[in-house]
Amino acid sequence: MTVTTPQPRTTIPTPSLRPRVEDVPEDAGWRELTEAVREAGQYPTRTEAEHVTRTVLSALGGHVTGEERVALAQALPLEAGRLIASQVPESDPLTAREFVDAVATRIEGSTPATARWDVSTVLSVLSDHIGEPLTTRVLTQLPPGYALLFGRADLAAAA
Repeated sequence: MTVTTPQPRTTIPTPSLRPRVEDVPEDAGWRELTEAVREAGQYPTRTEAEHVTRTVLSALGGHVTGEERVALAQALPLEAGRLIASQVPESDPLTAREFVDAVATRIEGSTPATARWDVSTVLSVLSDHIGEPLTTRVLTQLPPGYALLFGRADLAAAA
């Protein structure tokens, strides 16, 4: 008969999958983007500007697909790019008006008028950040009416 004596258990700590907060510098590009939104939209705090920016970019992320989606995510600061890339692409993009109405439902106390201000502010700042060529590529994927939200004239071709 073999007798085994129990051995004391040694606990090996599992490594944390999350980096420590002090090891990850704040995304300076994200801070600059949200500060530009705060100034353009005249939001009283950076927190409010961040909330609006996150909401609008998350909504937009579902409407931009393919190479333009990748290019847009890469052209933005890391946090903003993640917001775009993490959204499931919509099979049927909303019209500009429906898009604004959808954003209004995501911001507490928002009306269609305030949501249009929020969307236009974020998308105009976004357009300035990513430049004309990429903005044009993104707009070609979206239904008519979005150009105004990006701070551009929405000129339809004459029939």
